Amino acid sequence: MKTYCLLLLSSLFAFSALAQKKVTKTDTLLFEDFNERNLNRNRWNVEVTGHTVNNEQQAYVDSATTLYLVRGKAAEGAKNGALVIKALYHPGYTSKEQHKYDFLSGRINTQAKFEFTYGTASARMKMATGAGMWPAFWALGEGKWPDCGEIDMMETVGDSSWVSHALHGPGYFGDTPIAYRAHFPAGTDVTQWHVYSVDWTPDSLIFKVDGKVTYTVTRTMVKKYGRWAYDNPKFIILNFALGGGYPNGVNKVTTPYFGLSQTSVNRIKAGQAKVLVDWVLITRAKQ
Repeated sequence: MKTYCLLLLSSLFAFSALAQKKVTKTDTLLFEDFNERNLNRNRWNVEVTGHTVNNEQQAYVDSATTLYLVRGKAAEGAKNGALVIKALYHPGYTSKEQHKYDFLSGRINTQAKFEFTYGTASARMKMATGAGMWPAFWALGEGKWPDCGEIDMMETVGDSSWVSHALHGPGYFGDTPIAYRAHFPAGTDVTQWHVYSVDWTPDSLIFKVDGKVTYTVTRTMVKKYGRWAYDNPKFIILNFALGGGYPNGVNKVTTPYFGLSQTSVNRIKAGQAKVLVDWVLITRAKQ
């Protein structure tokens, strides 16, 4: 009997290890290491917008001063290079829509070039801090917002001690109830390298920071507020906004710019307002 039990336990452990190995096997759908001289435009679109939303204070431009790749010491610890999204002070900039801005920044996406349904989306990032600095790593579906569904893997509005995760969809958008602030452990903040990710399945979205689960959202939770909008393809977005409704809701700053403090403006003027992205990885479990 003892021998039989040992053999049974051995078989169970072997089956468990095999099952775990099977689950953890993945297909890489996209891996962007930002190790080339220039942004890969076969994979990324650079957005140019002169009509902003959310009362944001920047215009997005296609410029090597706001979007560029770096290596070596300039990559600040990214081994193979990094993407830099930099905010600039540029008073009086006029967009083609004849809107005026005092700030320029960058926003890129993979729309129509790479889209995926279910899987794990991750990015290794570090960023500047300051009230109203609003970088984000997120995913969006095609079509009318918010019906298309939005997944915010990482947002920060300048408080270096936390990042937020959120979902926006029909019946739960803007100041959405599907949101969570993930606080960093003592001695850690957004200015250091971290991996932000979401595991997306047909029935849940599990958000993580550095591999640790920080927020879990299920289909049942979402359907209390509206339709589950996460069965359709999404594309990836990386951007660096300044000021606007979300930062203002946190910091209550209205001057010198809505949601953007004077201290942050000074950092932008000094060239210190940067987001660095080491890599972006999208994987899916093999069937």
